Amino acid sequence: MNFSDLLTSFRQGNATAKSHMKNLIEIAAVDGNFDNIEYDLLKSIAKRNSISESQLKEIRSNPGGVTFELPKDNREKFHQLYDLVQMMSVDTLVHPEEKKLTNLFAVKFGYPKEKAGALIDMILANIQNKQNPDETMKRVEMLIK
Repeated sequence: MNFSDLLTSFRQGNATAKSHMKNLIEIAAVDGNFDNIEYDLLKSIAKRNSISESQLKEIRSNPGGVTFELPKDNREKFHQLYDLVQMMSVDTLVHPEEKKLTNLFAVKFGYPKEKAGALIDMILANIQNKQNPDETMKRVEMLIK
C-alpha cells in the first residue's frame, strides 16, 4: 500500500467515524432529551474513534455537513450498531423513536429487516449483562445467519 492509499484509507476512516458520531447524536436527540449521560457516552465513543471534542461539537451543530458513510466491514458495522443500541439505552429509558431509528440504522448497515428488531433486543440484553461488543457479536452471529 502506497502513501496515497494510506491517506485515502485514513480519510475514509475519519469520514466513517464522523458519520458514526452524527448517527449517535441523532439517536440521543430523537426523544427530545439529549442529557449529560448521553453526551458523556458520545464523548467516550468519539475519543475511541479519534474524534476531538471540538470536532464533536461541530458535528452536533452542523449535522447536515456530515454525509452518511456505511462502515466498510462486518465487524465495524456491528460495533457501530452496538454503540447505537448503547446510546439508545444509556439513560435506562428506551423511547420508541430511538428504537425505531436504531432499527433503521441496522437495516442501512445491511442486517435483514425481519431480524433487525430481534438483533437490537439481543444486543440490548448483552449490554445490560455487561458484555462487550466482541462477546456480543459472537452471541448474535447465529441470529444473523
